[in-house]
Amino acid sequence: MTIQEQLSAELVEAMKAKDAPRRDVIRQVQTEIATARSQPDFSGEVDDAFCQKIIASYVKKMDKSRAEYADLGERGEAMANRLAYEVEYLSKWLPSKLGEVETQRLVAGAVAELAVSGDEKAAGRVIGHLMKSHGKDLDGALVNRLVKEELAGG
Repeated sequence: MTIQEQLSAELVEAMKAKDAPRRDVIRQVQTEIATARSQPDFSGEVDDAFCQKIIASYVKKMDKSRAEYADLGERGEAMANRLAYEVEYLSKWLPSKLGEVETQRLVAGAVAELAVSGDEKAAGRVIGHLMKSHGKDLDGALVNRLVKEELAGG
């Protein structure tokens, strides 16, 4: 079953179950896919890889927004929780990323390989090196944070 077929089936289930949060996030992702497909520069077909790309982009935006709402404290708590649900729910259609421990090992290895320990200005070089070699497996925001921590503490 393709991702689009899964989304459609889940939408029907959510509507029957009166599960508004799930229904809303599925509709939003379907809208994002339709919008991307209707762009003048779109070519190709709407396959699982295309859907994963759109879902990943949406998840990245919502995760960033979730963090901003969480920073508002009690005022943004409800929206942060809603966005956290969306990110968690949609992650089942995304390839899994390495966790913090595994990413930290890669970061330490890259810093040693590039011989830039303690050079905070080399963060871009280290991040670029890691994303080029392991980009699909890594969370960019996590890599960014860990590289900065590693170089500051080195």
